[in-house]
Amino acid sequence: MTDMTEMTEMTEMTDMTETIRFSYHVSQEQFPPGELLQLTRRAEDAGFDAAFSSDHLQPWAPMQGHSAYVWSWLGAALASTRHISFGTITVPGGWRYHPVVLAQAIATLAAMYPGRLPWIALGSGEAVNECLTGAPWPDKEERNRRLRHGAEVVRALLDGEQVDHEGPPHAQAARLWCKPAQPVRLLGAATSPATAEWLGSWADGLLSTMPDVASLRANIEAFRRGGGVGKPVHAKVDLSWAATEAEALQQAYDNWRFNAASGNANTDLRQPEDFEAATRHLKPGDMHSRVMISNDLDVHVAHLQACIDLGVTAIDLHQVGGDQAAFIDTFGREVLPALRRANAA
Repeated sequence: MTDMTEMTEMTEMTDMTETIRFSYHVSQEQFPPGELLQLTRRAEDAGFDAAFSSDHLQPWAPMQGHSAYVWSWLGAALASTRHISFGTITVPGGWRYHPVVLAQAIATLAAMYPGRLPWIALGSGEAVNECLTGAPWPDKEERNRRLRHGAEVVRALLDGEQVDHEGPPHAQAARLWCKPAQPVRLLGAATSPATAEWLGSWADGLLSTMPDVASLRANIEAFRRGGGVGKPVHAKVDLSWAATEAEALQQAYDNWRFNAASGNANTDLRQPEDFEAATRHLKPGDMHSRVMISNDLDVHVAHLQACIDLGVTAIDLHQVGGDQAAFIDTFGREVLPALRRANAA
């Protein structure tokens, strides 16, 4: 006979795979933490299911001007909201966060707010955030190795084990005395099919940040090919909505072109000023390949539905600029209900 714990875990998995969840993107790079707290409460009232926060040490460009410490912010956000869940993407490779300390942070929040921190996404990191500690910054292959090792340490600690790990990053007789009330899934973050396929063999799910449906499809297919069949898929969708098409295009360019640096930008560039210089050549029209830009809500509904049709189980909506309050209210009133009606069982 299935015990209660197994039944709970089965129910949670069913909820994750069959119910589409929509989160408000908490862009720590673009807004001060107090304002983001108010916006997140507004998103909860507007009908968003969750909030997904970035975790950066620096913004992408100086003009963005913010980058708060996400773990402090998550504690305040969980305390001041009622029921929405939260997630973030972080790096367990041992630069900013040693995985033992990271596991303690995750476990503390999960213990205080059962079920409201259902997942954390893990990535290999960007130089602009990780290398300021002064530690050597390796190539992608080594960063992926440290990602896998760090994830193993975090998972074992959250499972209640005492951990010795040769690393890097290393762990010696490490254990947690604050334990999560419910399991926390460790998703893997991917921006390429090669990484997504590798993640399929060990991550609990996929977070894909691809800018278009075709690229998202390629990532999801690779993840499933690598062993991710049946695991949840989360998509972060960068979008720009405004009163007119011209305004939507301009705000995407003004606020988010710095995230469109090509090549090895995330590996090589170490300061926000570097991203500003690397994207100086871009024109507003170039943003169409990076952001879903439209003043037409039906266009946004169609784009998000196309993502859902790929088997995505959660979508993070990132309004890259403009009036966040108007975005929250309008999408909560019109876009999310339309998508829920279209995908009702």
